[in-house]
Amino acid sequence: MYYGDIKQFDVANGPGVRVSLFVSGCHFRCKGCFNAATWDFNYGKPFTDETIDQIIEYLKPEYIKGFTILGGEPWEKQNQLALLPLLRRVRATYPDINIWCFTGYQFDRDLNGWMVKHWPETREMLSYIDVIVDGMFVEALKDLSLRFKGSSNQRTILVQESLQAGKVILWDDSEPKY
Repeated sequence: MYYGDIKQFDVANGPGVRVSLFVSGCHFRCKGCFNAATWDFNYGKPFTDETIDQIIEYLKPEYIKGFTILGGEPWEKQNQLALLPLLRRVRATYPDINIWCFTGYQFDRDLNGWMVKHWPETREMLSYIDVIVDGMFVEALKDLSLRFKGSSNQRTILVQESLQAGKVILWDDSEPKY
């Protein structure tokens, strides 16, 4: 896997100061995407064990409240394979940090639907994620007033609560848990 960027201090992709990883590779190619360079699976730098070490170090300060993975598309099969060791290590090292992930896939139809049936990595990845912002960016539905998403069709989902309930549970940003 390749990645386009690591933001050591990010406040745009989840609540609080966070570390964000922008993975490379996305087949959605949404019109108006803010990060079109990351559509290319070979864009940026190779994702290595040293990259994981760097992210773990960036997450160390107490003022870092979370970790976000976006792209590109984190849930592309080859990206899942590369991200699993990172997520395992983040969760083991910082069990209380909140982890967000952005995806063009639909949580219920794709991630917790056909993907978990065909790719065991998906189920494990989901076990580490607290919040997913799902759905493709739709330029015609772009809304700058939305918090942590770009278009009104996208949903901010509490992953563990949704998995436990067997239905989508949305994040309420007026009473944020994460």
